[in-house]
Amino acid sequence: MAAGQLSLKGRALRLLSTREHSRAELERKLGPHEAEPGQLRRILDELQAKDFINEQRVVESVLHRRVPRLGAARIRQELQAKGLAQEAVAEAVAGLQSTELQRAREVWAKKFAELPRDARERGKQARFLLARGFGGEVVRQVLNTTDGE
Repeated sequence: MAAGQLSLKGRALRLLSTREHSRAELERKLGPHEAEPGQLRRILDELQAKDFINEQRVVESVLHRRVPRLGAARIRQELQAKGLAQEAVAEAVAGLQSTELQRAREVWAKKFAELPRDARERGKQARFLLARGFGGEVVRQVLNTTDGE
C-alpha cells in the first residue's frame, strides 16, 4: 500500500516538476492510477498544504506563456479548462483587456506583411485572429488599420 502511495505521489511530483498544474488537472491525470478511494485526495491535500499546488502560480504561468500569442477569450478558455476558480479566471482576463488591441496587432504583424487586398484575404486574416481568441471588434480594428489609430 505504501509503495502505491509513493508511486502516485511520485507521479504527481513528476507532473509538477515540468510545469504548474491545477488540482483539477492533477485529479484528471492521476485518477486512473489511484489504488484505493481517497488516496489521491490525501496526496493532493498534502501537496497543496506544502504549496506545491498553487492556483495563482498556475494562472501566472498560463499568462506568461500564452499572452503574447493569444487573445483574452482563448486564455479564458484555457484557464477554465484547468479547473481554476471563476474569480481567478475573471480577474486574470480582466487585466488583459487593456492590451488586447496591441497584442492582436503584434500577432497579426508576425503572420501577415500587409492589410488584406480582397474579401478572401480579409476573411483569412480575420479567421486567424479570431482562432487565437481576439474579439470581433479588435479584429476589425486591426484589419482596418495597423499603425496605432
